[in-house]
Amino acid sequence: MIQPTRRVILGTAAAVLAAPAVRAQGTSIRIVVPFAPGGSTDAVARLVAPGLTQRLGAPVVVENRGGAAGSIGTDAVAKARPDGQTWLLTFDSHATLAALLPQLPFNPERDLDPVMLIGGAPYVLASKPDKPFQNIADVVNGAKARPDAVSFGSTGNGTIGHLTMVLLQGKTGTRMTHLPYRSGGLAVNDTVAGHVDMMIGSAAVVHPHARGGTLRTFAQFGPERLPALASMPTVGQAGFEGLEAEAWWGVFAPHGTPQDAVTRMNAALKESLSDPQVRRTMEDVQQARLIMSDPAALGVFVERESAKWGAVVRENNIRAE
Repeated sequence: MIQPTRRVILGTAAAVLAAPAVRAQGTSIRIVVPFAPGGSTDAVARLVAPGLTQRLGAPVVVENRGGAAGSIGTDAVAKARPDGQTWLLTFDSHATLAALLPQLPFNPERDLDPVMLIGGAPYVLASKPDKPFQNIADVVNGAKARPDAVSFGSTGNGTIGHLTMVLLQGKTGTRMTHLPYRSGGLAVNDTVAGHVDMMIGSAAVVHPHARGGTLRTFAQFGPERLPALASMPTVGQAGFEGLEAEAWWGVFAPHGTPQDAVTRMNAALKESLSDPQVRRTMEDVQQARLIMSDPAALGVFVERESAKWGAVVRENNIRAE
Protein backbone atom coordinates (compact mmCIF):
# COMPACT_ATOMS: atom_id res chain seq x y z
CA MET A 1 0.00 0.00 0.00
CA ILE A 2 1.38 3.38 -0.97
CA GLN A 3 1.52 5.81 1.95
CA PRO A 4 0.82 9.48 1.17
CA THR A 5 3.66 11.90 1.79
CA ARG A 6 3.39 14.88 4.11
CA ARG A 7 3.34 17.18 1.04
CA VAL A 8 0.40 15.28 -0.46
CA ILE A 9 -1.51 15.39 2.82
CA LEU A 10 -0.97 19.15 3.21
CA GLY A 11 -1.87 19.78 -0.42
CA THR A 12 -5.08 17.78 -0.13
CA ALA A 13 -6.08 19.59 3.04
CA ALA A 14 -5.51 22.97 1.39
CA ALA A 15 -7.62 21.96 -1.61
CA VAL A 16 -10.51 20.91 0.63
CA LEU A 17 -10.36 24.17 2.57
CA ALA A 18 -10.30 26.20 -0.66
CA ALA A 19 -13.23 24.33 -2.27
CA PRO A 20 -16.83 25.54 -1.96
CA ALA A 21 -18.77 24.51 1.11
CA VAL A 22 -20.72 21.89 -0.82
CA ARG A 23 -17.56 19.82 -1.30
CA ALA A 24 -16.77 19.97 2.42
CA GLN A 25 -20.27 18.74 3.18
CA GLY A 26 -19.63 15.74 0.94
CA THR A 27 -22.90 16.04 -0.96
CA SER A 28 -23.89 16.61 -4.54
CA ILE A 29 -25.58 19.67 -6.02
CA ARG A 30 -29.04 19.14 -7.51
CA ILE A 31 -30.32 20.95 -10.57
CA VAL A 32 -34.04 20.25 -10.74
CA VAL A 33 -35.62 20.36 -14.20
CA PRO A 34 -39.41 20.48 -13.75
CA PHE A 35 -40.08 18.61 -17.00
CA ALA A 36 -39.56 15.12 -18.37
CA PRO A 37 -36.25 14.17 -19.98
CA GLY A 38 -35.76 14.95 -23.65
CA GLY A 39 -36.92 18.57 -23.85
CA SER A 40 -34.77 21.64 -24.38
CA THR A 41 -34.66 22.50 -20.65
CA ASP A 42 -33.33 19.05 -19.83
CA ALA A 43 -30.80 19.37 -22.67
CA VAL A 44 -29.54 22.73 -21.40
CA ALA A 45 -29.19 21.42 -17.83
CA ARG A 46 -27.22 18.38 -18.94
CA LEU A 47 -25.06 20.51 -21.21
CA VAL A 48 -23.89 22.78 -18.38
CA ALA A 49 -23.71 20.13 -15.63
CA PRO A 50 -20.14 18.93 -16.38
CA GLY A 51 -18.77 22.48 -16.36
CA LEU A 52 -20.58 23.24 -13.12
CA THR A 53 -19.18 20.10 -11.52
CA GLN A 54 -15.69 21.25 -12.45
CA ARG A 55 -16.16 24.82 -11.25
CA LEU A 56 -18.20 24.21 -8.09
CA GLY A 57 -16.04 21.37 -6.79
CA ALA A 58 -18.92 18.94 -6.24
CA PRO A 59 -20.91 16.52 -8.41
CA VAL A 60 -23.82 18.23 -10.17
CA VAL A 61 -26.82 15.94 -10.70
CA VAL A 62 -29.75 16.78 -13.00
CA GLU A 63 -33.06 15.64 -11.52
CA ASN A 64 -36.19 15.58 -13.70
CA ARG A 65 -39.40 16.19 -11.74
CA GLY A 66 -42.08 16.80 -14.34
CA GLY A 67 -45.82 17.28 -14.07
CA ALA A 68 -48.52 19.92 -13.61
CA ALA A 69 -47.06 22.42 -16.10
CA GLY A 70 -43.71 22.39 -14.30
CA SER A 71 -45.16 23.20 -10.90
CA ILE A 72 -44.25 19.91 -9.17
CA GLY A 73 -40.50 20.26 -9.67
CA THR A 74 -40.64 23.99 -9.02
CA ASP A 75 -42.48 23.38 -5.75
CA ALA A 76 -39.76 20.94 -4.68
CA VAL A 77 -37.11 23.62 -5.14
CA ALA A 78 -39.21 26.34 -3.50
CA LYS A 79 -39.47 24.15 -0.39
CA ALA A 80 -35.88 22.90 -0.39
CA ARG A 81 -33.33 24.02 2.20
CA PRO A 82 -31.68 27.26 1.00
CA ASP A 83 -28.20 25.85 1.44
CA GLY A 84 -26.81 26.31 -2.07
CA GLN A 85 -27.23 22.66 -2.99
CA THR A 86 -30.60 22.77 -4.79
CA TRP A 87 -31.30 24.83 -7.90
CA LEU A 88 -34.07 25.11 -10.47
CA LEU A 89 -33.41 25.30 -14.20
CA THR A 90 -36.74 25.99 -15.86
CA PHE A 91 -38.46 27.19 -19.02
CA ASP A 92 -40.60 30.14 -20.09
CA SER A 93 -43.81 28.55 -18.74
CA HIS A 94 -42.52 29.56 -15.29
CA ALA A 95 -43.94 33.03 -16.01
CA THR A 96 -47.50 31.68 -16.35
CA LEU A 97 -47.64 29.34 -13.37
CA ALA A 98 -49.35 31.72 -10.94
CA ALA A 99 -52.03 32.66 -13.48
CA LEU A 100 -52.60 29.12 -14.78
CA LEU A 101 -52.66 27.42 -11.38
CA PRO A 102 -54.22 29.79 -8.82
CA GLN A 103 -53.95 27.14 -6.08
CA LEU A 104 -50.17 26.79 -6.35
CA PRO A 105 -48.64 25.59 -3.05
CA PHE A 106 -45.87 28.17 -3.45
CA ASN A 107 -45.42 31.73 -4.64
CA PRO A 108 -43.00 31.89 -7.60
CA GLU A 109 -41.98 35.45 -6.81
CA ARG A 110 -41.69 35.14 -3.04
CA ASP A 111 -40.33 31.61 -2.66
CA LEU A 112 -37.64 31.61 -5.36
CA ASP A 113 -34.60 33.86 -5.82
CA PRO A 114 -33.38 34.66 -9.35
CA VAL A 115 -29.91 33.50 -10.38
CA MET A 116 -29.48 33.83 -14.15
CA LEU A 117 -31.42 34.32 -17.38
CA ILE A 118 -29.44 31.95 -19.60
CA GLY A 119 -30.90 33.05 -22.92
CA GLY A 120 -33.79 32.70 -25.31
CA ALA A 121 -34.88 31.31 -28.66
CA PRO A 122 -37.76 32.69 -30.73
CA TYR A 123 -40.99 30.83 -31.18
CA VAL A 124 -41.51 29.70 -34.76
CA LEU A 125 -44.50 28.57 -36.81
CA ALA A 126 -43.87 25.52 -38.98
CA SER A 127 -45.88 23.18 -41.15
CA LYS A 128 -45.46 20.17 -43.39
CA PRO A 129 -43.98 21.50 -46.65
CA ASP A 130 -47.10 20.62 -48.67
CA LYS A 131 -49.36 22.76 -46.47
CA PRO A 132 -50.47 26.09 -48.05
CA PHE A 133 -48.64 28.42 -45.66
CA GLN A 134 -45.80 30.58 -46.92
CA ASN A 135 -46.13 33.35 -44.30
CA ILE A 136 -48.26 34.38 -41.35
CA ALA A 137 -50.67 36.27 -43.60
CA ASP A 138 -51.57 32.95 -45.25
CA VAL A 139 -52.51 31.58 -41.82
CA VAL A 140 -54.69 34.57 -41.00
CA ASN A 141 -56.41 34.53 -44.40
CA GLY A 142 -57.00 30.79 -44.20
CA ALA A 143 -58.48 31.09 -40.71
CA LYS A 144 -60.77 33.91 -41.79
CA ALA A 145 -62.01 31.92 -44.76
CA ARG A 146 -62.59 28.77 -42.66
CA PRO A 147 -63.19 29.55 -38.99
CA ASP A 148 -62.04 26.73 -36.67
CA ALA A 149 -60.82 24.66 -39.63
CA VAL A 150 -57.14 25.65 -39.40
CA SER A 151 -55.43 23.73 -36.61
CA PHE A 152 -52.21 24.32 -34.71
CA GLY A 153 -50.30 22.28 -32.19
CA SER A 154 -48.40 23.50 -29.13
CA THR A 155 -46.68 21.94 -26.14
CA GLY A 156 -49.75 22.42 -23.96
CA ASN A 157 -52.52 24.65 -22.68
CA GLY A 158 -51.20 27.91 -21.31
CA THR A 159 -47.71 27.53 -22.74
CA ILE A 160 -46.19 30.63 -24.29
CA GLY A 161 -46.65 29.16 -27.77
CA HIS A 162 -50.35 28.59 -27.16
CA LEU A 163 -50.79 32.07 -25.65
CA THR A 164 -49.03 33.64 -28.63
CA MET A 165 -51.58 32.05 -30.97
CA VAL A 166 -54.39 33.23 -28.68
CA LEU A 167 -53.05 36.78 -29.08
CA LEU A 168 -52.82 36.34 -32.86
CA GLN A 169 -56.43 35.23 -33.06
CA GLY A 170 -57.57 38.12 -30.88
CA LYS A 171 -55.71 40.69 -32.95
CA THR A 172 -56.96 39.33 -36.28
CA GLY A 173 -60.50 38.28 -35.36
CA THR A 174 -59.87 34.67 -36.32
CA ARG A 175 -60.66 31.30 -34.75
CA MET A 176 -58.34 28.32 -34.98
CA THR A 177 -58.39 24.87 -33.40
CA HIS A 178 -55.74 24.28 -30.75
CA LEU A 179 -54.29 20.81 -30.26
CA PRO A 180 -52.18 20.68 -27.07
CA TYR A 181 -49.41 18.08 -26.87
CA ARG A 182 -47.42 16.84 -23.89
CA SER A 183 -44.09 17.63 -25.55
CA GLY A 184 -42.53 19.39 -28.50
CA GLY A 185 -41.48 16.05 -29.95
CA LEU A 186 -45.08 14.81 -30.13
CA ALA A 187 -46.22 18.08 -31.73
CA VAL A 188 -43.43 17.78 -34.30
CA ASN A 189 -44.37 14.18 -35.13
CA ASP A 190 -48.01 15.03 -35.83
CA THR A 191 -47.06 18.12 -37.83
CA VAL A 192 -44.61 16.15 -39.97
CA ALA A 193 -47.31 13.52 -40.49
CA GLY A 194 -49.83 16.19 -41.51
CA HIS A 195 -52.28 15.42 -38.69
CA VAL A 196 -52.19 19.07 -37.62
CA ASP A 197 -51.91 22.01 -40.04
CA MET A 198 -49.00 23.67 -38.24
CA MET A 199 -47.27 23.93 -34.91
CA ILE A 200 -45.76 26.66 -32.82
CA GLY A 201 -42.61 25.74 -30.95
CA SER A 202 -39.25 27.13 -30.00
CA ALA A 203 -36.65 27.29 -32.74
CA ALA A 204 -34.71 24.72 -30.69
CA VAL A 205 -37.44 22.15 -31.34
CA VAL A 206 -38.40 23.11 -34.88
CA HIS A 207 -35.14 24.03 -36.62
CA PRO A 208 -33.57 20.55 -36.87
CA HIS A 209 -36.64 19.31 -38.73
CA ALA A 210 -36.74 22.37 -40.97
CA ARG A 211 -33.08 21.85 -41.76
CA GLY A 212 -33.86 18.21 -42.63
CA GLY A 213 -36.70 19.23 -44.92
CA THR A 214 -39.56 17.57 -43.02
CA LEU A 215 -40.93 20.90 -41.79
CA ARG A 216 -41.12 24.34 -43.36
CA THR A 217 -40.82 27.36 -41.06
CA PHE A 218 -42.69 30.44 -42.17
CA ALA A 219 -42.95 32.84 -39.22
CA GLN A 220 -40.64 33.75 -36.35
CA PHE A 221 -41.73 35.65 -33.25
CA GLY A 222 -38.40 36.94 -31.97
CA PRO A 223 -37.44 40.61 -31.67
CA GLU A 224 -34.94 40.15 -34.48
CA ARG A 225 -34.25 37.60 -37.20
CA LEU A 226 -32.59 34.39 -36.12
CA PRO A 227 -29.31 33.88 -38.00
CA ALA A 228 -30.50 30.43 -39.13
CA LEU A 229 -33.69 32.02 -40.51
CA ALA A 230 -32.17 35.26 -41.80
CA SER A 231 -34.32 35.36 -44.94
CA MET A 232 -37.56 35.11 -42.98
CA PRO A 233 -39.06 38.33 -41.54
CA THR A 234 -40.16 38.48 -37.94
CA VAL A 235 -43.91 38.74 -37.41
CA GLY A 236 -43.40 42.40 -36.50
CA GLN A 237 -41.65 43.01 -39.80
CA ALA A 238 -44.51 41.17 -41.51
CA GLY A 239 -46.99 43.68 -40.10
CA PHE A 240 -48.20 41.84 -36.99
CA GLU A 241 -46.70 43.93 -34.22
CA GLY A 242 -47.02 43.14 -30.52
CA LEU A 243 -46.63 39.39 -30.98
CA GLU A 244 -43.06 38.89 -29.84
CA ALA A 245 -42.56 35.56 -28.07
CA GLU A 246 -39.35 33.86 -27.09
CA ALA A 247 -38.67 30.64 -25.27
CA TRP A 248 -36.19 31.18 -22.44
CA TRP A 249 -34.28 29.29 -19.79
CA GLY A 250 -33.69 30.60 -16.29
CA VAL A 251 -32.05 29.42 -13.07
CA PHE A 252 -33.54 30.03 -9.62
CA ALA A 253 -32.70 29.12 -6.02
CA PRO A 254 -34.85 28.55 -2.93
CA HIS A 255 -35.57 31.89 -1.28
CA GLY A 256 -32.95 32.75 1.28
CA THR A 257 -30.07 30.98 -0.43
CA PRO A 258 -26.90 32.81 0.71
CA GLN A 259 -25.84 35.57 -1.67
CA ASP A 260 -22.33 34.18 -1.98
CA ALA A 261 -23.76 30.85 -3.17
CA VAL A 262 -25.94 32.65 -5.75
CA THR A 263 -22.95 34.70 -6.92
CA ARG A 264 -20.81 31.56 -7.17
CA MET A 265 -23.47 29.68 -9.18
CA ASN A 266 -23.99 32.66 -11.50
CA ALA A 267 -20.25 32.85 -12.17
CA ALA A 268 -19.97 29.08 -12.71
CA LEU A 269 -22.89 29.13 -15.15
CA LYS A 270 -21.36 32.02 -17.07
CA GLU A 271 -18.00 30.27 -17.34
CA SER A 272 -19.60 26.97 -18.35
CA LEU A 273 -21.79 28.57 -21.01
CA SER A 274 -18.82 30.56 -22.33
CA ASP A 275 -16.90 27.37 -23.09
CA PRO A 276 -16.58 27.40 -26.91
CA GLN A 277 -18.09 23.95 -27.41
CA VAL A 278 -20.99 24.58 -25.01
CA ARG A 279 -21.68 27.98 -26.55
CA ARG A 280 -21.63 26.51 -30.05
CA THR A 281 -24.11 23.82 -29.01
CA MET A 282 -26.42 26.40 -27.44
CA GLU A 283 -26.33 28.58 -30.55
CA ASP A 284 -26.40 25.88 -33.23
CA VAL A 285 -28.55 23.16 -31.67
CA GLN A 286 -30.78 25.14 -29.30
CA GLN A 287 -30.78 28.21 -31.60
CA ALA A 288 -30.29 30.25 -28.42
CA ARG A 289 -29.44 33.90 -28.06
CA LEU A 290 -27.25 33.73 -24.95
CA ILE A 291 -27.77 36.47 -22.36
CA MET A 292 -26.15 35.10 -19.16
CA SER A 293 -27.63 37.84 -17.00
CA ASP A 294 -27.01 38.76 -13.40
CA PRO A 295 -29.66 37.76 -10.82
CA ALA A 296 -31.36 41.16 -10.71
CA ALA A 297 -31.90 41.22 -14.48
CA LEU A 298 -33.65 37.84 -14.35
CA GLY A 299 -35.93 39.13 -11.61
CA VAL A 300 -36.97 42.15 -13.69
CA PHE A 301 -37.40 39.99 -16.80
CA VAL A 302 -39.64 37.41 -15.09
CA GLU A 303 -41.78 40.14 -13.52
CA ARG A 304 -42.37 41.61 -16.98
CA GLU A 305 -43.06 38.23 -18.61
CA SER A 306 -45.45 37.22 -15.82
CA ALA A 307 -47.44 40.43 -16.20
CA LYS A 308 -47.65 40.09 -19.98
CA TRP A 309 -48.59 36.41 -20.26
CA GLY A 310 -50.56 36.26 -17.02
CA ALA A 311 -52.93 38.86 -18.45
CA VAL A 312 -53.48 36.70 -21.56
CA VAL A 313 -54.26 33.68 -19.37
CA ARG A 314 -56.75 35.56 -17.20
CA GLU A 315 -58.45 37.48 -19.99
CA ASN A 316 -59.05 34.29 -21.96
CA ASN A 317 -59.90 32.09 -18.94
CA ILE A 318 -57.18 29.57 -19.82
CA ARG A 319 -56.38 26.73 -17.43
CA ALA A 320 -53.70 24.08 -17.44
CA GLU A 321 -54.90 20.62 -18.43
